[in-house]
Amino acid sequence: MIVLIKAAQLLLSLSILVIIHEFGHFTFAKLFKTRVEKFYLFFNPWFSLFKFKRGETEYGLGWLPLGGYVKISGMIDESMDKEQLAKEPQPYEFRAKPSVQRLLIMLGGVMFNIIFAFLIYSMTLFAWGEKFLPTENVKFGIVCDTLALDMGLQHGDKILSLDNEKVADFHDIIPEIVYNGAKSIQVDRKGSHVDIVIPDDFIARFIETRSFMNSGFPFVIAKFEKGSEAEESGLKVDDRITGINGKETIFYEFVGPEIKQHKNGAVTVQVDRNGVPLEFAVNVSAGGTIGIHPTDPAAFFVLEEKHYGFLASIPAGTVKGVKTIKSYLKDLKLVFTPETGAYKSLGGFIAIGNIFPGQWNWKIFWNMTAFLSIMLAVLNILPIPALDGGHVLFLLFEIVTGKKASDKFMEIAQIAGMIMLLALVLYANGNDIIKIFTQ
Repeated sequence: MIVLIKAAQLLLSLSILVIIHEFGHFTFAKLFKTRVEKFYLFFNPWFSLFKFKRGETEYGLGWLPLGGYVKISGMIDESMDKEQLAKEPQPYEFRAKPSVQRLLIMLGGVMFNIIFAFLIYSMTLFAWGEKFLPTENVKFGIVCDTLALDMGLQHGDKILSLDNEKVADFHDIIPEIVYNGAKSIQVDRKGSHVDIVIPDDFIARFIETRSFMNSGFPFVIAKFEKGSEAEESGLKVDDRITGINGKETIFYEFVGPEIKQHKNGAVTVQVDRNGVPLEFAVNVSAGGTIGIHPTDPAAFFVLEEKHYGFLASIPAGTVKGVKTIKSYLKDLKLVFTPETGAYKSLGGFIAIGNIFPGQWNWKIFWNMTAFLSIMLAVLNILPIPALDGGHVLFLLFEIVTGKKASDKFMEIAQIAGMIMLLALVLYANGNDIIKIFTQ
């Protein structure tokens, strides 16, 4: 069911974005009186699921859910309509229009995707506001993964700043290191100020593991299972577990694995009860549990909330959109920097689908759709033939030099671009399949 919910969200999101993108091309084409022959959601090789014609344009739904398209008369695109191009240009054709008009038609999809993303961000901020975790509110410190431990951080360290500059949102710490190249982390370690140097290979190692550190919280008992060995031993609700068999377990993540090592045995559980340290001997089940449930993690973190009126949400959404564009461009820079190894983590449809939650949540859905809209816009504007950016590159060359690329050159460039894109799609989705069998 989770897979189906994620797939449904991905399909709906991409369908909306494809329509918005193609409507951008369609709108500018109509504005400049350029004939649009087809407007399709999904591709329709050999047949369409349904179609109808209104005016000069055929609208339809294809069966191959890999995008969509508008077929503009007199334009060399994925349709590779050589028969039309062999005829004399007609006034209503794309190739007969001034270069600036052709440029705007090609930019229409990207512009609509960006505007749409900004609109979504604005409306989600208006409807739900935003929440974030202030760095200073991570009062129990951090839980370190291997990378963090290797560079000198310790469990329970409280992050104060990066390069001696405070970071307001705890979840901005990793992006600040990866994207903006922070060189040091300042932490509070049991009352002492410690400087941690970020190693030169941090980005490559982080991209490889996708793990570094997270906000920590203790295991505080919320309730017991019926007949719980823990409850019978004397443990109580609100006890904070501090150790198992003398081994410190200051965070929730450490308790379960430590207990599981003693299946069918017994453990001594150290707890803090209202500031008083206590110990209890508890039998462990064959499944490696002692019949306790933790307090909801949200109880340990005080989030800061911001709410926006309708007018205030528009500039706030625009700022959020611009920030997302900058972050995504930095992501692409990492992908095209071989030494980071980021290209190895390039993902396809499975990776994109996994960014959606396993339960339907409209706030998350719309925020993810906004992000994908920006991703679609940025990728489409890359100067690769067969993408909008390839056409834009040739049009800018024409505007600057006054020389138009020949139809034959454009045809070859389109084919080369399509081969490049197919190879990229196969590589990205191949990575997804490999991860399924190796993780």
